[in-house]
Amino acid sequence: MQYTLDQLFATHCAPALTGVAPANLISLRRGEFPQLDAELRKYQRAFARRGICFSPLCSCARHELILVYRPRQLAKTLARPGVGEILAPWGYDLSQPLEQVLAHLSQRVDQGGTFPHEIGLFLGYPVEDVVGFMEHKGQNFKLCGPWKVYGDVEAAKRCFARIQRVSQNIRERIDGGKTLFQVFAVA
Repeated sequence: MQYTLDQLFATHCAPALTGVAPANLISLRRGEFPQLDAELRKYQRAFARRGICFSPLCSCARHELILVYRPRQLAKTLARPGVGEILAPWGYDLSQPLEQVLAHLSQRVDQGGTFPHEIGLFLGYPVEDVVGFMEHKGQNFKLCGPWKVYGDVEAAKRCFARIQRVSQNIRERIDGGKTLFQVFAVA
């Protein structure tokens, strides 16, 4: 069964679309969506009124990696204590405009090799969990959900439950016949 773009965005990006998270990442297969570039422009134009961006992070012949994000919320997320220090060794300069910081992230993703795990900071994951993931190479975590938890398990459980609720709500509305544009009143 092939899913529609609305279903995929509802499933994977509801937290960013609803403001529960500053950003979400989704990988789309170009073969399933031959008009993907034109469709993404439609989403970008419609959701810009809500302060939500649909931005290609990495493109190749077969896949498109899309960052769905809220610029204001993402800027605040990147301003959290410790984030700049974690990102600096990889060449990030958080004094630059957000667009330039995201362009650097895009370069890091596009380089190939090891996926840049600092992306968790952009997705709003707790700093201690991103650091823990990097230090432990994804092992020895306390809890696994939308991300691997190395710090506050109870806070993560509450966040995971909220993510699940908003994702399920948006997906049910899409499955009930609404479009993503209708659900967010951007049509």
